[in-house]
Amino acid sequence: MRQTVIDSVREFQQLEGQNLGQSEWLEVTQEIINKFADATFDHQWIHVDEQRAKHESPYNSTIAHGYLTLSFLPCLLNQILHVNNLKQVVNYGIEKMIFKSIVPANSRLRLNVTLKSAMDLGDICKANIYCTFEIEGQEKPVLEGSIIYLYYFY
Repeated sequence: MRQTVIDSVREFQQLEGQNLGQSEWLEVTQEIINKFADATFDHQWIHVDEQRAKHESPYNSTIAHGYLTLSFLPCLLNQILHVNNLKQVVNYGIEKMIFKSIVPANSRLRLNVTLKSAMDLGDICKANIYCTFEIEGQEKPVLEGSIIYLYYFY
């Protein structure tokens, strides 16, 4: 896996429009799904009741929460992108993040990212990063859209 390393706002801008890479595969186990359900108080049977999902769900399996999939973004993005010389990073927003497919329990996900834009705000870079979550063995993306971060440089 190749990690993109950035040291300045200017380097961000030089990468505009480019694919920055993809993460390693991450297995979304039932244990992870159950812990997310506990943390968010969302115990809907489609996520946590394996027997009922096997018999009543159109997917024949439990599925990950959509927001669980989204919550993997920072971890997986860190595998792809490393930014040096930072004071801090701030979540600025999410733009048109669309859930396109389900994630069955025990599936493997990865993240693929492209830098849509990098705006110079002085010693701050406003980066719009287009994210595509992929599931192993499936062409259709699971989740797509942009995350916007403010990278504060020294």
